[in-house]
Amino acid sequence: MWTAIEEARAFLRDAFASTPLVPAPSLTADNSAWVYLKVETGLPTGSFKIRGALFALHAETVRRPVKEVVAASTGNHGAAVAYASRKAGIPAAIFLPQRPNAVKRARIAELGARIVEVGPDISAALDEARRYAGETGAFMLDDSTSADVPAGAATIGCEIVEQLPDVSEIWVPIGDTALIRGVATAAKHLQPSVRIVGVQASNAPAYSLSWRKGDVVTTETCATIADGLATRTPALENVRAIRELVDDVRLVSEAQLLGAIRHLLKNEKVLAEPAGAATTAAWLAQPANIGNVALVVSGGNIAEDVMSEVSGG
Repeated sequence: MWTAIEEARAFLRDAFASTPLVPAPSLTADNSAWVYLKVETGLPTGSFKIRGALFALHAETVRRPVKEVVAASTGNHGAAVAYASRKAGIPAAIFLPQRPNAVKRARIAELGARIVEVGPDISAALDEARRYAGETGAFMLDDSTSADVPAGAATIGCEIVEQLPDVSEIWVPIGDTALIRGVATAAKHLQPSVRIVGVQASNAPAYSLSWRKGDVVTTETCATIADGLATRTPALENVRAIRELVDDVRLVSEAQLLGAIRHLLKNEKVLAEPAGAATTAAWLAQPANIGNVALVVSGGNIAEDVMSEVSGG
């Protein structure tokens, strides 16, 4: 995978600059653990997902002609695919669960992709997207199974190690695992001693349960305000990968996610969506005393109802 990561780095350098890694004084309780935020919210479409989508579509067009791109998403991946497909001049169809995050849906629509709302959650939308791609021959850009998507996400790990060479731990949100698989692979290649801590929502713990068991554990629902973490059907190969790469996994409640959004906004002037605030929520709940820590703030596309609840809290 390292060769693909190097290719992704070279390709993405022309798309945008490295994102900032900034000190977070309000999260640094004493001199034993300096906390930094890896802020991905300033990227095109407002989340880290653009890294994987841009590189994966580029890599596929090098291999073969692509007439249409299809993706299933709770929002951020869909917007990233819509952005990448527009830049490439290729039509895109984005399958979303019914009643999606309105902010993310609007961004996808603005980018010109066709939107299909289907099913109660991402698993149902993914099934329908795969069926459509199979029938039409469209390129299914699936961030949970594509080998190129985590290579794009891995560039975050490269940047963190370059920006903070003595980083001790990197805390990463876990959704479909492409982000944490990529970051962990790159960071451990460059800095073998670094520990990787994953964070999931307590209301969507499928990958946490699977990581602990070492086998696929599905959940009936994944109803969380952190829509970017809302998975309930893990892929076995992803479970095996995070078992090898991830040193610990933490769970955070809905209340802790809201509290972390408030904390970041008030104290660090960073606007994060619930998934993006997950690592901060986990740190606030149980900080560690282990040197330099980087918390990945993966996205800032916060839904209006969540923002209203944060503002009123």
